[in-house]
Amino acid sequence: MNLYAPILVLGGIALAFGVVSLVMGALTGPKRYNRAKLEAYECGIEPTPQPVGGGRFPVKYYLTAMLFIVFDIEIVFLYPWAVYFDSLGMFGLVEMAMFVAAVFVAYAYLWRRGGLEWD
Repeated sequence: MNLYAPILVLGGIALAFGVVSLVMGALTGPKRYNRAKLEAYECGIEPTPQPVGGGRFPVKYYLTAMLFIVFDIEIVFLYPWAVYFDSLGMFGLVEMAMFVAAVFVAYAYLWRRGGLEWD
């Protein structure tokens, strides 16, 4: 349990900081609401009317999110592999080749679906 104490303390401090920040902002912040502040803001453009149940997001939104996640996860796994590359030997090289191949499949899917084309 002593090994996890610093992690738990840091998590508690982070949680307390977040909660205290939100509560203090809500208590001390100005509360001058008007119609303009309660409307959705779209970069200075008049908001487009939305259906009652909410609008549908285009597929490109999800493809862009998937592209970000794919490359973000790839980088997270490539850094430790690069650090221990010499000690992993052939096993590490084969495993990383399989991982990069799996990432390439996701990349090819996004490319095929038009996720890299901006209109």
